[in-house]
Amino acid sequence: MSNPIRIQVSIDDQRLDVLDASGVIKSFTVSTATKGVGFQEGSYRTPVGRFRVSEKIGGEQPLNTIFKSREPVGMWEPGDGQQGDLVLTRIIRMEGLDEENRNTMDRFVYIHGTNHEELLGQPASWGCVRLANADMVELYEMVAEQDEIFIEPPVKPRGKLMFFDCDSTLSSIEGIDELGRARGPEVFAEVVALTDAAMNGEIPLDQVFPKRMEIIRPDRKTCEEVAAKYIETVMPGALELIQELKEDGWTPVIISGGFEPLIRPLARFLGIDHVEAVPLYLDDAGEYAGYGMDYPTTRNMGKNEIIREWKAALLPERTGMMGDGISDLETRTDVDVFIGYGGVVARPLVQKNSTHWITNLSDVGGIMSILKGDEPSPLV
Repeated sequence: MSNPIRIQVSIDDQRLDVLDASGVIKSFTVSTATKGVGFQEGSYRTPVGRFRVSEKIGGEQPLNTIFKSREPVGMWEPGDGQQGDLVLTRIIRMEGLDEENRNTMDRFVYIHGTNHEELLGQPASWGCVRLANADMVELYEMVAEQDEIFIEPPVKPRGKLMFFDCDSTLSSIEGIDELGRARGPEVFAEVVALTDAAMNGEIPLDQVFPKRMEIIRPDRKTCEEVAAKYIETVMPGALELIQELKEDGWTPVIISGGFEPLIRPLARFLGIDHVEAVPLYLDDAGEYAGYGMDYPTTRNMGKNEIIREWKAALLPERTGMMGDGISDLETRTDVDVFIGYGGVVARPLVQKNSTHWITNLSDVGGIMSILKGDEPSPLV
């Protein structure tokens, strides 16, 4: 009888080891999730803990077979332009054995081959464990159903995180107000008043959100117009600041009470990969069909929840936050440095309680000094 095989994945080292009773018999370079570790459905994070191989799929298929819903649908050729996180060559499904990771099967987190072999050795996936396609064939032949898998939680700090509010920070508009503007001057005035009251801390966010959406009910055309306006009104210096942050090892993240589909094009324009914002739903006809009412940024202290999730997922060396509103100011306790921003709207309560206050994103050097913990002269 052959020795039982087990798999061990190191998030810190981006390595998958195959072991038997004698020790490591083979090691493979992998990519786990860009967004670190986590268990929530839709988080695009790699779960950690104890698993077992629940199913092996694709053994009869050729190298570079593309799978969708675990069915072969075609072939991938290097350089064919297909991006995203393709599932290629073979699939090893994992069943979670711990309370936190029991949803792994429902999350469709696999070990699989990848169309991004050039990124192996660094976190780059959407949650799965990626291998080179030739390595995936070899691993597939080594393991059997019911073999044990253990994904080690990370212990090494990884990079730095910089969170940005979007509306009236990276862009000069308030997206929700612009959606209201499309409904006419009376609706616009009512929406602006509600937005200002929320950002000034006069009304709780969770009360403002449903009131605004009840009167706006945006359609696809309006959403597309506002998405374009975000880019048209990007703040001077924002693009240069994001580039400098990335060169210095920071991962920028937009964290907003605005709507994700409207903000995503601005994020792409700025080179920001990660957007934490409210889902917005339209039906097939392009009419309003609701929004993510339980999304954290629809309520006060919700941005704190998201920041804590990111910190637990990545163990960053340093974290920062910049924004103009009360919901941004609330994050002070969960970041290393908070920067209040008044370049569009100077909110007195935010300015009064911000350790650092700026009104000009173009002073990239000064902002970087703040984030590094230096003590520059006040920025205006």
